[in-house]
Amino acid sequence: MQLLHRGDTVSPFFCDCIFEIGNFEIGNNFMEVSARCLTNTKFEVETRGHHVFCDQPLDNGGADEGMSPPEFLLASLATCAAYYAAQYLKTRSLPAGELNVRVTAEKGTQPARLAAFEVAVTAPGLDARHEAGVLRAVKACLIHNTLLAKPEIGVTVNGVAASVSDRAA
Repeated sequence: MQLLHRGDTVSPFFCDCIFEIGNFEIGNNFMEVSARCLTNTKFEVETRGHHVFCDQPLDNGGADEGMSPPEFLLASLATCAAYYAAQYLKTRSLPAGELNVRVTAEKGTQPARLAAFEVAVTAPGLDARHEAGVLRAVKACLIHNTLLAKPEIGVTVNGVAASVSDRAA
């Protein structure tokens, strides 16, 4: 990991932000995951050599062998918020051992979506000043900001093109 100057006052890193250096150049803000179909409801998700499984619950036709896609979204928000809160506590030498972040969401319809999220942070023993600091840190989380900003989402479908001989048949 490498620390780069960030310059905002909300970051739990004071003025530094941690960027992972892997297959991507510094300054390139590209991330990627890949989901491979294992069954009609179960998928293996891979990124940077890590693997997790996604499946539907039993009542939705799955085998319940992993979190569902909406649960992964909630997990992303919870772990991002927890990371920012933990970094805030760590930089101030405050204990993070009992830190817990719980995220709930309400489903919406037309179109089907998660319509509202609630993030509840438990960090026992903090005074009002540090509670406010943890709140600022959590609100600076990448996933929180992504959900607030209505990101653009492009979708492409890549099928295998039929060869000339296949089309002639």
